Order: sequence, then C-alpha cells, then structure tokens
Amino acid sequence: MDITQQNETLLVPVANPETVERLLDTAIDIARGQSMRIVLLHVVEVPPQIPLSSGDSLIDDDGEEVRLLNEAVEQATDADIPVESRMRYARDVATGIVGAVDVHDADAMIVGWRGRPRRRDIILGSFLDRILGEASCSVFVKRIRTRSRAIDSILVPIADGPHCELAVKLAGTIAAQHNASVRLFHVTHLEVDDSTQADTSTLLQDYESFLAEKDVSVETSTIQNEHVAGAITDETTNHDLTILGTTRDPFLKRKLVGSVAEGVGRAAASSVILTRSIPKDEDV
Repeated sequence: MDITQQNETLLVPVANPETVERLLDTAIDIARGQSMRIVLLHVVEVPPQIPLSSGDSLIDDDGEEVRLLNEAVEQATDADIPVESRMRYARDVATGIVGAVDVHDADAMIVGWRGRPRRRDIILGSFLDRILGEASCSVFVKRIRTRSRAIDSILVPIADGPHCELAVKLAGTIAAQHNASVRLFHVTHLEVDDSTQADTSTLLQDYESFLAEKDVSVETSTIQNEHVAGAITDETTNHDLTILGTTRDPFLKRKLVGSVAEGVGRAAASSVILTRSIPKDEDV
C-alpha cells in the first residue's frame, strides 16, 4: 500500500484500556499525516452456545467496552480526525478483526502488542499471527514499551526486505507530525561482499532522498556486527521510537515476522512499530 494516497481508512482495534490512549496517539499521527479516517473497532467474543446475532446481549450500554470506544472516539475527535466506532461480534478476536478489514474497506490497520514471552510455534501472539498472515491490508504492530514521551528521534533499521519501504514511509509521516529526525540504520555482518554493500548504499540513498523530499531531517549510518538484532537493540536506547519492517527467515520458519524484527520488538528500549505491507501471493 502507498500510504501517501488520500481518503483512506485506518482500522484501529481497541481492547486494552491501559494502552489505548497511546495506541490512538500513533493512529492519529498516521491519520492526520495521510488524510485518513479512523474506524475504531472492538471485537466481542461470542461463545458457541450463543448465536452471533445475539451477541449484543453480552454488552451493557454503560459497560467497559462501550466506555472504551467512547473515550477513543473522543480522543480522535479532539484531534480533529474523522472517526467512527463499531462493535463486532465473532467467535474469536482474530476472526473479527480480519473480517472487519473487508467490511470497512480498510487500507491499513494498527494494533497493539503486549510483547509477552514467545511460545512454541507462536511468534507475536496467536491472534496477531493470524492478523499478520490473513489481513488483506497493511498492518502496523505497536509495542508500547514506555510511557508516552515526546518523539524527537525515530530509528529505522534498514534491510532489503519486502516491508522496509512501508517502515520508511511511516517514519516520515510520524516525523513530520512531531518535527522529529529519522536515523536510517543498517547493520551488516562482518563478512559482507562488495556487491551487497553497494546495494545497501543505494537503498539508503534512495530512502534518504525520499525523506528529504518530505522535509524530514534524516541521517544514515552503517555498521558491521555479527549480532544484527543486538546491534539494533542497543541503538534503540538513543531514540524515542523504532520502526522496522517485518522480515522472513525461512531457515527458522518465521515467515510472518522474522527473527531480527521479533527480537528487536521484544527487547528495544523505545516503543516499536513493526510494519507489514499488503500481502502478495508469493509471500504466503
């Protein structure tokens, strides 16, 4: 997806009262920067013995779910962002969110991630794994590591992956809203051939030019280190937000996220947003 297009829809599933305000902060930055509208979504899990059509019987008019949506609507409205809210009933959260993408013709989605310890065969979490694998729109996964603070510096680890371009574009959008600088950061292994190094330099120059055209202050740097995820994690201490594209490591069978992105997402000192662009048939 090209997030520079206008009049698009950003889907924002909300569920956790402790993090919804900070999740909306980022959603508002994206929506304002790209002239998008926000659709707030809360999915209610309906047990098998109750018909989906009777799901509203599980919700009180003054219940927590309703208050959560109303407060989120108020936050977006106060920021002068077009917003609407929807309650959706489904057998499980992932099914409800994935289905809502098509119902609301969403161009992108931002979801929160708690960053719990990894379990066998589950990367980010059972419902997030399904969203990354099945949602027919671009996905932003935000790990809210720290309490809200000013965004003055954004780190974007650069790799030649299918979702890195979206990470750079998102960094440009958020940086423009906060007058923040962006640092494009590439880590190569100690033994890298000249051809790979040249490709990396070209990639960095292209992304630097793109951000400069958007009037975003940008710096680039390349280091060599045999521990890529560790080097990136160390660098996150110098920035307020880290944005990186998901990667795929077929040897580890982590097709949805990638070992580096997952490792940085869990250990970064800053808040982290993982990006996944619209899936293509060859990515499956």
